[in-house]
Amino acid sequence: MPIPEDVTGDEIDRDVRQELQSLPKTLAEDVAKNLVMVARLIDEDPEGAYAYSKVALRLASRVAAVREAAGFAAYASQKYSEALAEFRAARRMTGAVELWPVMADCERGLGRPEKALEMAGAPEVHKLDKAGQVEMRLVAAGARRDMGQLDAAIVTLQSPELASNSVQPWTARLRYAYADALLAAGREGEAREWFAKAVEADRDGSTDASDRLAELDGVEFVDALAEDASDEPESDEPEEAEAAGSADAAPEEDDKH
Repeated sequence: MPIPEDVTGDEIDRDVRQELQSLPKTLAEDVAKNLVMVARLIDEDPEGAYAYSKVALRLASRVAAVREAAGFAAYASQKYSEALAEFRAARRMTGAVELWPVMADCERGLGRPEKALEMAGAPEVHKLDKAGQVEMRLVAAGARRDMGQLDAAIVTLQSPELASNSVQPWTARLRYAYADALLAAGREGEAREWFAKAVEADRDGSTDASDRLAELDGVEFVDALAEDASDEPESDEPEEAEAAGSADAAPEEDDKH
């Protein structure tokens, strides 16, 4: 896989760089560059990120950070079975629990919401930090919805973090999920209120809450460029006549010699 010239490998996190120190220097540099490409592409080009992750995996499969990156690349590409295997491998290597919510979401992706709910009630959840616990709550609510349990999904999302006026990195997504669940349950008025609250918290545009809110308010967006194009006057002359005229106006090739 080609690596752009502006990628040096130094862009990776310090913790990952430390993990790579167990490798020979040249190999560590190659792995680092591929990990940089995974991070660079994973949102816009998941398949491209996945391809780079496979290269890194081939070079350094015994490095936990590489297994984790491969897991996220597979997850972004909806290769849930592969993602789950990589996350499990990374967890075995480190003993950390941070990947527990995304592992549970892989179970959802594999059509096993019951397993995701089982993981949501496991002791590992209590070892997660606040962000991880909120993520686990989102996964559990999604599993409930997968099973057609809308009311249970709504209840699952009701929490101190949802009620708090404090804006945290997870606030917009939590409010959005709650609004979406309310709307799915036919509680449109409450859904509108929570989409509006999600908009207030969504400082980096991580959700489409503003579009959902506008949709509920009956606001229609018009593509100005498309509208301008449709307003252009049509020619009175048929296309065939224009083509013939153009041909008549063109100098003949023989006259140039």
